[in-house]
Amino acid sequence: MASRLDGLGTTIFAEMSALAVATGSINLGQGFPDTDGPAEIVDAVVEALRSGTSNQYPPGPGIPALRTAIAEHDRRFWRLAYDPDTEVLVTTGATEAIAAAVLGLVNPGEEVIAFEPWYDSYAATIAMAGGVRRAVTLRAPGFALDPDALRAAITPRTKAILLNTPHNPTGRVLSFAELSAVAEVAVEHDLVVISDEVYEHLVFDGEHVPISTLPGMRERTVRISSAGKTFSFTGWKIGWACGPADLVAAVRTAKQFLTYVSGAPFQPAVALALGLPDSYFTGFRDNLLARRDQLSAGLRELGFEVIPAAGTYFVTTNVRPLGYADGLEFCRELPHKAGVVAIPLSVFYDNADAGRSLVRWAFCKRPEVLDDALERLGAAVL
Repeated sequence: MASRLDGLGTTIFAEMSALAVATGSINLGQGFPDTDGPAEIVDAVVEALRSGTSNQYPPGPGIPALRTAIAEHDRRFWRLAYDPDTEVLVTTGATEAIAAAVLGLVNPGEEVIAFEPWYDSYAATIAMAGGVRRAVTLRAPGFALDPDALRAAITPRTKAILLNTPHNPTGRVLSFAELSAVAEVAVEHDLVVISDEVYEHLVFDGEHVPISTLPGMRERTVRISSAGKTFSFTGWKIGWACGPADLVAAVRTAKQFLTYVSGAPFQPAVALALGLPDSYFTGFRDNLLARRDQLSAGLRELGFEVIPAAGTYFVTTNVRPLGYADGLEFCRELPHKAGVVAIPLSVFYDNADAGRSLVRWAFCKRPEVLDDALERLGAAVL
């Protein structure tokens, strides 16, 4: 019997991962790097394990050192002031923070606006809360947010807006004008905003603006991020949620019945990582920018229509110039024809036609791996 949480996105990720193994393909489908982050951060985990101070339950909200480091990070980079004792919560990755925020803040029957294409956990978490998903479509090639479409999605039952910038899967970074439009609607209709900002340090074009910094938004926004993307430790699953004490308390209430606590030995290491000098963050961004340009240029030379990615780990292409109308069909054939795996964007939409011919590629891989993938694609008859 199918679950109400089943989704095509989850099914396709599993299918593509299995195909990658079965065919020996290079997996550019899932967003995880193939190199580790800073060695001193790994050393901090080893020390925590061996010292015996971090092998039991940490405090439910997270260890004080990490909550303080998160607050200092947000003040340092975004000039946001959060009380580490009442306005910062450590979670098991950003995915749990999103789930706990939706479960803690959305009642059955209330509506949540999300911008499609969306990260695949959004639909599932809204369903778990008994909420109703209302889609606002971002359309290729620009993936711009239409304020009129956003306003048209508001009903008397609307409770929250689930926002994601820099945006997975498209790589779009929402502009200040677009964020202002979201803020205006949220304030006017007294809505909560759950803001997924895990790629906050991976903006290549433009700038990241946390919506919490806009007038009237700090008191109604839960800002979510994590260590996984910024420090290349996606398997550690240390994330966090920041916001006004009443909203964070609601998130914490849901979180305590999900995982209760999160990765104790990793928490002091992430606290250390958040305090790394600016040169780490800029160097990390510049390295990924080079990988973005490498993959984008190579795909363009092979005949793909490449949609520029302003941020994240991902670049989107249109496969119509290669004679494919359906990205799902293309991705299912690709491992067999070329030994490469990518993800069709249509699985991230309710309105699948809006992304029918679009395909997402992850560029967070070593240069030689991307070169190998491009050579395989070039040798294949697509």
